[in-house]
Amino acid sequence: MSKQKLAVNEYLKTDSDYLRGSIEQGLADQVTGAFAEGDQQLIKFHGFYQQDNRDIRQERAEQKLEPLHSFMLRARVPGGICTPEQWLALDDIAANLTSYHSIRLTTRQTFQYHGIAKRNVKALIQGLDKAGLDSIAACGDVNRNVMCNPNPVQSSLHQQVYPFAVKLSEDLLPKTQAYAEIWLDKEKLLTTETTVEPMYGNTYLPRKFKTAVAIPPHNDVDVYTNDLGFIAIATGDELQGFNVSVGGGMGSTHGDINTYPRLADVLGFIEPQHSLKVAEAVITTQRDWGNRVDRKRARLKYTIDDRGLEAFKAEVEKRSGIQFKPARPVQFDSRGDRFGWHKGVDDSWHLTLYLENGRIVDKENRPMRSGLRAIANVHKGDFRMTATQNLIVANVAQEDKQVIEDIARQYGLYGELVSATRGQSMACVALPTCPLAMAEAERYLGDFLSKVEALQQQHRIADVPIVVRITGCPNGCARPFAAEIALVGKSTGRYNLYLGASHVGTRLNKMVLENVTEAQILAHLDPLFAKFANERDENESFGDFVVRSGAVAPVYHSATDFHA
Repeated sequence: MSKQKLAVNEYLKTDSDYLRGSIEQGLADQVTGAFAEGDQQLIKFHGFYQQDNRDIRQERAEQKLEPLHSFMLRARVPGGICTPEQWLALDDIAANLTSYHSIRLTTRQTFQYHGIAKRNVKALIQGLDKAGLDSIAACGDVNRNVMCNPNPVQSSLHQQVYPFAVKLSEDLLPKTQAYAEIWLDKEKLLTTETTVEPMYGNTYLPRKFKTAVAIPPHNDVDVYTNDLGFIAIATGDELQGFNVSVGGGMGSTHGDINTYPRLADVLGFIEPQHSLKVAEAVITTQRDWGNRVDRKRARLKYTIDDRGLEAFKAEVEKRSGIQFKPARPVQFDSRGDRFGWHKGVDDSWHLTLYLENGRIVDKENRPMRSGLRAIANVHKGDFRMTATQNLIVANVAQEDKQVIEDIARQYGLYGELVSATRGQSMACVALPTCPLAMAEAERYLGDFLSKVEALQQQHRIADVPIVVRITGCPNGCARPFAAEIALVGKSTGRYNLYLGASHVGTRLNKMVLENVTEAQILAHLDPLFAKFANERDENESFGDFVVRSGAVAPVYHSATDFHA
C-alpha cells in the first residue's frame, strides 16, 4: 500500500537545508520584487510574508506589470516588552525602511512592519538585531511569539512569570543557523542533522504553534485560544506553578465542517521547574502525531480531537517524565486593557494608551508615532504591547508621571474618551495587503463600532463592554471566534455574524447569519440589544445573555457544536 502524499510544504521543509532554500539567491535577484514560490513559504520561518497591494493589483495587471510586491515582517518580542531605546530604533526603521512609515502592534503582543521592499528586508532585520531584537520564528511551522499578560495591576506576580515566558520563547526557538547566515552575514557552520534541530527535526511542525502565559483573574492573552497555555497559579503574590492547557486555535475554512475553532483543554497542574520539559514534550508529540497530509487539519487542536485528550496527555507525561497533578481552580473575571494610569508595586505607575487596531502612524490630527517617540526620549521604564493591540508606558516613577502625561496629551494619545466596547475590540489587517482577506477589517472596524455604539446608546447599555472583533477571513488572526460579536469576512462588504462567546474568553461563539451586509447585521443586533437591556441579569455580559436567552446555542465541544 502506497504512503499518503504529504502536503506540499512538507517537501519544501525537508528539502530546504534547514530553512535556507534559495532565499539568498532570491534576495540578490532585483529583477523581481518577489521570491520564488517555494521560498515564499520558507521566509515565513524568518519572520516575514510576501504580499502585494491588492487595491492596485488589477491596474498593474492591465499595465502588464507584476503585482506591487512588498513584505510584512513580524518581530519576536516575548511577553511584548521592549525598552525605550529599542522603541526609538523601531521607529527609525519604520521611517526609513518601510513605505507605510508605520508600526503596527499585533494581537500577539509584538509589532510588525508593512510595505517593506525586498531590497530593504536585510537592512531591516539587521536593524532589529542591533536593537537586540529578531524576527526568527515569528511566523512559520514553529512555536511563535510567546504571549504573557502585561498585568500592570499585578506587577509583582508579573515579575515572576514574565522571565518564564522569555525563557520559554528562547528554549522553543529553531536552532538552525540559516537566519544568522542569510540576514546577519554569519559564517555557515558545519552541522549534522542530529544537532541542527534536536526538537523540530528537518520537517519542523506540521503547522503553526502558539503559546501564551496567563495570570488570573485577567485573561488578556486569550489563553485558551492557544495551542499551549500556562495559567499561573499563585498563593497571594507567590507563584506556585501552572495549569497547562493544550489544543486551542482559531482558524477554520468557510464551508468546511471538518475545520473549526477550538478552545484548549486543561491537562493538569505542574510546578514551575517542570514547565520547559512539558512544553518540549507537547511540541515533540505534535511534531510526531500531527497531520502532515492536510494542512487544514494540521493544528494541535485536530491532533487532540483525533487521538483523544487522555492519549495525548499520557504521551506528554511519558516524554517529559512529569506526571500532571489535578488542575487547580481558576477564575477569570476580565479580558482586555485597563486604560489610563494604574499604580503597580514599588510606587511605579503604568499608563495604558488606546491605539485603534495598533496602527501607529502620524496623522494630521493625531501624530501618534511622533508622540510615542517623544515619550521614548524621556521614559525611564519600559513599553508593554498588549494582546488587544494597545501600549502600556510601564514603570513610570511618580516624579515622571506628569511629563509623560503632558506628552501623551499633546500628541492626542491620552485624554480621548473611548467607549467600553471600543476599548475591548480589535480587527486583523485584511485589505489591502493580506492575500487571504475576503473583506475589510482594520479599515472598517472604526465605522462599524460607531454604529454599534449608537445602538448601545439608543438602548441605554453604552456602559456595558462588549467584545467586538472583525477579520477579513476565517483564519482568525484577531481571535474572532472568542468574541461576543464577531464579523468574519465572506466577500466584499459581506460577513458571517457570530454571537455568544463569553466575555472573558472561556466559550466560543457560533454563526447566526451567513454572508450578510452591515445593514442586515445591525438589524439583527438591534432587537437583541433591546432584549438584553430589558431582561439581562445583574452584571450579565452580552455573550452570556444571548446564550441564556436562547438567541444562540452554546458551543461546548467544537467538533460537534460549532457547525451544528
